[in-house]
Amino acid sequence: MQNTDAELAAQPAGYWTGVAYEAIISFTRAQQAELGFTQPQFWLLRNLSKNDISPDGHGMTIPELQQAMSSYIRPEDDLKAEAEVLLERGWLTRDGEGRLWITESGDEARASLKQHAPAIRARIHQGIDEADYVTTLKVLQRMIDNVGSDTQAS
Repeated sequence: MQNTDAELAAQPAGYWTGVAYEAIISFTRAQQAELGFTQPQFWLLRNLSKNDISPDGHGMTIPELQQAMSSYIRPEDDLKAEAEVLLERGWLTRDGEGRLWITESGDEARASLKQHAPAIRARIHQGIDEADYVTTLKVLQRMIDNVGSDTQAS
């Protein structure tokens, strides 16, 4: 049974945003796992690539990477263990100071993995009009503003 608009209007936004967050993250991570990588591995590559998030491609330590990813990393994400997998694959190297550096093959892998993002996004957005999506985000941003938090996406 579908809820009426009046019933939906009475629903708690915090509950539904939490349900949506968990469902979307779980779906995204499952899709990435089927493709042979994890979301934290992808983030490591992106944060170390001068062709992506890193402004200069300079190596970073695990604590520096955790800080850089603090707005989106999940508590269960173990960057040290994820980095070890990428080191074994030859996608990262580690220098004598413990900084991780992306390799050429790692950057090629990052670019390849990034090509899957549009298909994952399309599945999540399936059947949702772009205008409705934009309206939803504006409403959520307004709610965030209303409770005194920052709406700047990372």
